[in-house]
Amino acid sequence: MCSRFTITSDPEAVRDYFQYRDVEGFPPRYNIAPTQPVPIIRRAENGRREIMLVRWGLIPSWVKDPREFSTLINARSETVLSKPSFRNAIKHRRCLVPADGFFEWQGAKGQKRPYFIRPAHGGPIAFAGIWEDWMGADGSEMWSMAILTTSSNQVVAQVHDRMPLIIGKEHFKDWLDCGSVRADEALKLVGDGSGIELEVVEIDARVNNPRNDDPELLKPLQGRLFN
Repeated sequence: MCSRFTITSDPEAVRDYFQYRDVEGFPPRYNIAPTQPVPIIRRAENGRREIMLVRWGLIPSWVKDPREFSTLINARSETVLSKPSFRNAIKHRRCLVPADGFFEWQGAKGQKRPYFIRPAHGGPIAFAGIWEDWMGADGSEMWSMAILTTSSNQVVAQVHDRMPLIIGKEHFKDWLDCGSVRADEALKLVGDGSGIELEVVEIDARVNNPRNDDPELLKPLQGRLFN
């Protein structure tokens, strides 16, 4: 699964990578946790890509009260088409989630060590995502998203058996085009990931607390590198 991630690239680098025209920037985030606001890239009605802030934790449109609904931060790519909470979004509301890496933990309960998984040659990268537009009976509205996951590649499998589904730039257009590209076709195109080379570094346990959000969190502990 993916329960924490980062987006630390300069906004200009993110804009260039994802090719959207919005000019609004956002601060670097070193320890993003569920229920927090995160940027996603979606296809607007005019066909252009746009960035929007949403809640991390999908709320399906049929939910009556989000306060009584479990937070859905991940969707398994292998079953996303059949799950009631996800199948409408994967067909009609696919998105890209900008990131520079993600965290996983390894070890026994109470002794888990945190690891940062990042592109070996730097970010940003794109996670496959789905988003929803929830409307309350009182007229309130909430945009939310979940990150698709897949089986880990050889590098990430050293610390966890699941990882975010990473989409290469060559598949951005088809992934976002929900009108012309069916969900099953889009999933086949992206497969098990983009083939982006990743590395895993052990980091300080301060990252366990989501209130800690600073560059020092990502500093590798000496001698702990997997690639």
